[in-house]
Amino acid sequence: MIADKDDSEDESLFIDRAAIVTPRLVMRAPRESDIAELVRLADNRQVAQMLARMPHPYGETEARAFIAMSALRKPGVTYALTLADPISGTGGFVGCAGLNVRDRGLELGYWIGQPYWRRGFATEAAHALVDLAFRATRISVLHASARVINPASRRVIQKCGFQYAGQGMMHSLVTGQVPVERYRLDRRTWESLRNWS
Repeated sequence: MIADKDDSEDESLFIDRAAIVTPRLVMRAPRESDIAELVRLADNRQVAQMLARMPHPYGETEARAFIAMSALRKPGVTYALTLADPISGTGGFVGCAGLNVRDRGLELGYWIGQPYWRRGFATEAAHALVDLAFRATRISVLHASARVINPASRRVIQKCGFQYAGQGMMHSLVTGQVPVERYRLDRRTWESLRNWS
């Protein structure tokens, strides 16, 4: 198999983090006022074991470090996911999502707090980030991966038009080396799917 050209070698992957409003979410920069809810939702082994870089237990120190890292000017983008409230413009914190630079190029990532599972928030955020990735950069391929034991994440990825690209391993801070399924979405396929249904 021939490896894809690494988009990060010749493409700018710096993305302006303007707020994104979807039908039910406001996606914005993480901030200090999120710390209590971030800790409450992220301090869950069931969430952390599905991710590479989320530690468990997860406390205020980890939340502050995450917010500080997300504020740095670096390639990719990180969003806090909050419920859209028609009166105040924003509501409760439900999770995080972003576009991260990996060795293969730009990769979609997300997590939703357990009280908000099975409501379609991950799919809604993922659709918005897929569109952002292809509109804000000149990448030719966007990547995603999911642990093989995470069918919910796999469904989100497939609903966004990603195609299976093989298996690999991921190092998780919580569980060590774990098998993952890798997916890819090329620009041409995204262009044909731009009207998300």
